[in-house]
Amino acid sequence: MALLNYKHLRYFQAVANDGNLTRAAQALNLSQSALSTQIKTLEDRLGHKLFDRVGRQLVLTEAGRIALDYADAIFKTGDELAAVLAESGTERRAVRVGALATLSRNFQLDFLRPLIARPDVEVILRSGSQAELLGDLQALRLDIVLTNTPPPRDKAAPWLSQKISEQPVSLIATPGLCLDGEDLADLLAREALVLPTLETGLRAGFDLWASKRGLRHQVAAEVDDIAMMRLLAREGAGIAVLPPIAVRDELASGLLVEVSQIEGLAESFHAITLTRRFPNPLVDELLHAQN
Repeated sequence: MALLNYKHLRYFQAVANDGNLTRAAQALNLSQSALSTQIKTLEDRLGHKLFDRVGRQLVLTEAGRIALDYADAIFKTGDELAAVLAESGTERRAVRVGALATLSRNFQLDFLRPLIARPDVEVILRSGSQAELLGDLQALRLDIVLTNTPPPRDKAAPWLSQKISEQPVSLIATPGLCLDGEDLADLLAREALVLPTLETGLRAGFDLWASKRGLRHQVAAEVDDIAMMRLLAREGAGIAVLPPIAVRDELASGLLVEVSQIEGLAESFHAITLTRRFPNPLVDELLHAQN
């Protein structure tokens, strides 16, 4: 491979960040044709196409996304060198992780723990809806998505879903809401529940469990965010239906107690990736750490 021309790489970075060749050329004080030629030269030297044209926008290919990661690291290191000659810059590899906004923060932390505080790694964590995250994954803006609802796999969206954990679900409450030796049916008849919303699989599983046992209950709140359910449980708003991992610290401190595990009900956690020609090796490290 021919030696890399870093001026070409700087031009590529400008176009990649803007997404528009005309505006990038104006910012670089170059003609559009000259800039296009420089990008083509870089593609020839790297042996891969870096952009696809979508309408008037230039969208990074998978090779382009990887090239941008390296370009950012290269020029960041150069800036550090210029600022502090006595110290050498440390290149960090980036891994972009998307997590369902309602997912347990403790689970996310456990999953990312192998990479946290590593001097050679930058973890970029984004949250959102499942549709938003899968869209970013398909556009190569994310390397992996964490969710509790695996998407269907089809030819239009060939997701690779790996079940990485399954957590039991329990009734969680403040100690003051529970009486020693109290029957579960009496407890549920007396205290209202903080439940997941109706469209969730966790709620459907709980309703089926309660129905089979003839357990009647009142609803204090229906919440689509586990973090908010955790806060409501801490406030004594009711008995929450939660995976204990979501309130691990509160259980350890005694602020909350596990009243009863819900037999047969569990929340599964999945890692979603795509088949990629250039996979991020940090994703493999995370997935292998789960085994």
